[in-house]
Amino acid sequence: MNIFQLIIDYASALVLPAILVGFPLYGMFKKVRVYEEFVEGAKEGFNVAVMIIPYLIAILFAIGMFRASGALDFLTDGLRPVLAFIRFPAEVIPMAIVRPLTGSGSAAIVLDMIGQYGEDSILVKMAATMFGSTETTFYVIAVYFGAVNIKKTRHAVPAGLIADVFAMLAAVYVVLWLFG
Repeated sequence: MNIFQLIIDYASALVLPAILVGFPLYGMFKKVRVYEEFVEGAKEGFNVAVMIIPYLIAILFAIGMFRASGALDFLTDGLRPVLAFIRFPAEVIPMAIVRPLTGSGSAAIVLDMIGQYGEDSILVKMAATMFGSTETTFYVIAVYFGAVNIKKTRHAVPAGLIADVFAMLAAVYVVLWLFG
């Protein structure tokens, strides 16, 4: 294990406890009633969740149809030769396609890949890194922009997709660098 991996291992073990302790302490330092604000935010979150249910159902239905129709496999096979040129494994193409659309669909792809390749394979590490480093851009646009009635997304979609593409490429190359 190299020193970089050792630093990452120790840092990742400390991130969650630091957040769980750090935010409430910071709030107390700033004289914020942390628990009351948390409860108020949870109430607002519930109301937003109720408002976005129709958008969520529509997106999940569309993703299910896309996968069930075979269009995802067709698109994967079509992109395989192009992406092989840049060392982007064809096995993670479904993750790259589905991730901007839905979080649950991309989680299902990671689970399928774990069953197919094993949880410690480099392909699963690439897909999991993509899962953690990208956003469900179309889902966010459809659900949250729809919930607040924004019709013109302006630069949100192109900016989100550009960020997703670079994060997906970075996920592949960083995993190759660390584990390849």
